[in-house]
Amino acid sequence: MKQLLSAAIGLSVLATSSSNGYAQSSTLATEPPVTAQHAMVVSIHHDATDAGVEILREGGNAVDAAVAVGFALAVVYPNAGNIGGGGFMLIRPASYKLANGKPRFLDYREKAPAAATANMYLDAKGNIIPRKSTRGEEASGVPGTVAGLTYAERHYGRLGLAKVMAPAIRLAREGFILDAGVAELLHSPQMTPYAASRRIFQRDGNFYAPGELFKQPELASTLERIAADPDDFYKGKMAQQIAAFESANHGLITAADLAAYECKERTPLIGHYHGLEVLTSPPPSSGGIVLIELLNILGGYDLPKLGPDRSPAQIHLITESFRRAYMDRADYLGDPDFNPHMPLKQMANPAYAAAWRTTIDATKPSPSATLARPAGFMPTPPDLAPIAHESNETTHFSVVDADGNAVSSTYTLNFYFGSGVTVDPLGFLLNDEMDDFTSKVGVPNGFGLIQGPANAIAPGKRPLSSMTPTIVSEPAHGFLFFKHPGHLRLVLGTPGGSTITTTVANDLISVVDNGLNIQQAADAPRFHHQYLPDILQFDKFFDPATVATMKAAGYTTQQQSEFDEKAPGVWGDSELIARDPKTGILMGGHDHRKDFGKAAGY
Repeated sequence: MKQLLSAAIGLSVLATSSSNGYAQSSTLATEPPVTAQHAMVVSIHHDATDAGVEILREGGNAVDAAVAVGFALAVVYPNAGNIGGGGFMLIRPASYKLANGKPRFLDYREKAPAAATANMYLDAKGNIIPRKSTRGEEASGVPGTVAGLTYAERHYGRLGLAKVMAPAIRLAREGFILDAGVAELLHSPQMTPYAASRRIFQRDGNFYAPGELFKQPELASTLERIAADPDDFYKGKMAQQIAAFESANHGLITAADLAAYECKERTPLIGHYHGLEVLTSPPPSSGGIVLIELLNILGGYDLPKLGPDRSPAQIHLITESFRRAYMDRADYLGDPDFNPHMPLKQMANPAYAAAWRTTIDATKPSPSATLARPAGFMPTPPDLAPIAHESNETTHFSVVDADGNAVSSTYTLNFYFGSGVTVDPLGFLLNDEMDDFTSKVGVPNGFGLIQGPANAIAPGKRPLSSMTPTIVSEPAHGFLFFKHPGHLRLVLGTPGGSTITTTVANDLISVVDNGLNIQQAADAPRFHHQYLPDILQFDKFFDPATVATMKAAGYTTQQQSEFDEKAPGVWGDSELIARDPKTGILMGGHDHRKDFGKAAGY
């Protein structure tokens, strides 16, 4: 048996293996990355990418362009792009000209309304009421996108809201041509029960067809009002309209909730991997610290010596790092405003990663049920753990400007089209982010993860997230207080629910360790392990022979094309930028799992 395991996955045996896990039947595109000399934008929709490039060409910086893309996606990609949801923005300046030279992390995640209670989605017997946290007005948290994007523009942009929102307003007022993919998304039954959504997005059952011009005059007017006075959304007449709509439809969001909302600046996390600086997301994202921990574990290996990208020997070690980091993720993380003593330093400790490495067997998996973390590093975990629940239907965009400033931003409505509810007559969809909280302690969420009290619903609380916007650079240089940021290398991010962090990790590893170009990394087949359930998952593009090898080595594996099709966001949508360290050329990689996105620059 030991010989079989060694043949299947032994590190020495597969060190020269040519298997790279790519299915011969893969339909993913293989064209080279888009290149640009000065600036680059990559997003899931070509019109939104064009909006960002337009702003860059007009003298905007990376933040200006990111704000333009964010508002444009609210028009052209309404299933995830939004002004009724929330998210994160990571800003990495190239010099002291932007943000005083310091990286910034903007948290504009939704917040629970003041009327929210821990048991609001349970029936009289204490059981979860199906769909109550995902459908209708009661599913919505206080939206943060408008606060986040306008805060970013006010503090770190230079063109002003009117300029950067002009492309989005034009797309809403004059319309845009529907691609087949977006037209199909508008058939979603999530919106059908709600009158305004059915009227605006589904033409009362006379569904829009590919190639038609889709106009949104109500949304255009709302965007014009935000551009003129963003405070109107939270403290003015628009806030009163939102609150009145919620009250009339049994929602929980009040004018006071809107007035109390604020975008928060948090300190980004910084890790290191093979001599590069990894700037990433702090809580309430669980993703950044998990990324740093798993990279610390992998930093002790020479992955290319074990085989090519997605080879079984590499998959084994990467999976075991996923398993261990996700175990800590499951036990310790929550909203930092409500959980101030999370052991982030301990999770990021290289000595802790080294101790974890000693528990990894070179030839076989470590069953999650038997996994024990190294003693002496971490505090005792709570009896029931907080779990980050993130829907698959999020979206990400990446921007680099001519000065080298970079933005990595991920935001969401939660499930496709959020709660399904459109605020009438303002023309925008509301999120169903309340589903990201723990509805009932001890009950698995949609990803099979047990949820705990640290992520329980509470007034004013932000739900834990998996979103992991990340930027990789060469180390800072200089002396003491005169250090300057190092040269940019990668801008990373993706949607994908609980697969977000593993996808970001695989994209980074594919480029940094294995030499894939940024387009190859975006399109590469994906694998995922999240500690529990103890299943090594593969997307439908993986070579079945590789999956069989991992199964023979002792992993419980899952590769379900049907599941991929029914949940098309499950494996993410990487929108990536790389900078060539020798030439400075920017390279954009748009994930071809969606055919209407685009990388573009100048």
